[in-house]
Amino acid sequence: MTREWTIQQVARLAGTTSRTLRHYGDAGLLTPSRVGANGYRFYDAASLRRLQRILLLRDLGLGLPRIAEVLARDVPESDALSAHLGWLESERARIERQIAAVASTIDARKEGEEPMAETMFDGFDHTVHREEVIQRWGADTYARSDAWWRNLSPEEKAQQRDASARLAADWADAAGRGIRPDSAEARELAARHVAWLRSIPGTPASDGGDLRGYVLGLADMYVADDRFGANYGGGHGAKFVREVLRHHVSE
Repeated sequence: MTREWTIQQVARLAGTTSRTLRHYGDAGLLTPSRVGANGYRFYDAASLRRLQRILLLRDLGLGLPRIAEVLARDVPESDALSAHLGWLESERARIERQIAAVASTIDARKEGEEPMAETMFDGFDHTVHREEVIQRWGADTYARSDAWWRNLSPEEKAQQRDASARLAADWADAAGRGIRPDSAEARELAARHVAWLRSIPGTPASDGGDLRGYVLGLADMYVADDRFGANYGGGHGAKFVREVLRHHVSE
């Protein structure tokens, strides 16, 4: 007999809510294996495996429309899960390095010593997109931007991260509300985005280079690479940013 779980049991196992599972069902992401005569939803093992993938993709920052696109691909389940596993193992290694770095700082302070600067920031890697930058805009662009970042004070780095996070959140919010790409609000967001790019030394946006080509290249990369698109709420948000930026640089 095939084992099944009620919606309440699945919600408890997955650390989510019945309401969320019903929302996934309404969105076409997670169909119950059957619905009882009383309207209760039941899920089999295949449904649980699919829910695992949904939650993993949510952790990557993908929105529900983008998750639906990924799940619709003709990719064997084992291959998809292997890819997820690789990402999780990479994240685990990075987090373990961060934990070790912070623990080392705490231990040093307890002993009345200063932590070693060489190990304090292990795992706090700002070079994750190094290869993409070099491939598209050259090693010099990456080197100059990297040197600028490394020379910032901790307070300046925090300000840069905060400004970037606020901009990304505003983009995701605007995309979620469905504003027009040629609206005044969208144009203001695009202007802020370009100003942010100009503030980073070494990029074509900051040194009088091909600003239009640079912005268009970035816009395409936001859509092509889920790691970038996650900053803007997933695939839908990334496509919105691309459309707005294309409109902005073509005016």
